Amino acid sequence: MVELFTIENLFTLIILTALETVLGFDNLLYISIQAKRVEPSRQQYVRRLGMILAIGLRIVLLFVILQLISMFQSPIFGFSLSIAEGTINGHSLILMAGGAFLIHTAMKEIFHMLVVHDLGKGADEGPKHASVATVIFWILAMDIVFAFDTVLSAVALTDNFIVMATAIVVSGALMVLMSEQVARFLQKNRMYEVLGLFVLLMVGVMLLAEGGHIAHLAFFGYPIEPMAKSTFYFVVAALVIVDIIQGRYQKKIMLEEKPPSPG
Repeated sequence: MVELFTIENLFTLIILTALETVLGFDNLLYISIQAKRVEPSRQQYVRRLGMILAIGLRIVLLFVILQLISMFQSPIFGFSLSIAEGTINGHSLILMAGGAFLIHTAMKEIFHMLVVHDLGKGADEGPKHASVATVIFWILAMDIVFAFDTVLSAVALTDNFIVMATAIVVSGALMVLMSEQVARFLQKNRMYEVLGLFVLLMVGVMLLAEGGHIAHLAFFGYPIEPMAKSTFYFVVAALVIVDIIQGRYQKKIMLEEKPPSPG
């Protein structure tokens, strides 16, 4: 434990905590969106339990990866066809499966928003809520995917288990606090739910591309390239700015088109 308080380890801890918090935002967004599927009275419980499970999984996975890291990187099988080739390992398989699931989830929720008859339902005909157990199951499944990515980032920065575990717990605690802020923001600004789903869709594409790159997948001789994290955050920032400007411009148009009140 004394090793944690060296200058080098403290500096690594600060950097790693910040990195884990940023990388965990995707996980937080997914949990916040999934929690909306349960009854309103249970949503806060689901969000907090989801984040606590995420922290626990990161600690467990950290220990497992440190012991079995070579197994995740060792090839499981390879293939070479006329249109595609690649070498699949545990790491790439987890990332591609998680990415595909996120894309499916985001697209399903986006199409659900476009269903007209849902908008006309009365108070007594509200949409059916999913069970807490079902939502927790899917949150737990995606926690594993997000945990795998963040733990590998931690392993790349240091080999000190105490530093890595402390950074995961501290960043996790911050995410628990932020989960309520994100949920309240989405509740007060429902138009940003669409933005959140498209960000989730992009996360799925990023995970799919990263997994494909690790698996050395190539189609018609063209290898899959991963999306740089800097590119991802730039695109997200651009989407947010465009959405804000679009919202304000739309309000301005509505005010201009509003007929003047009779004098």
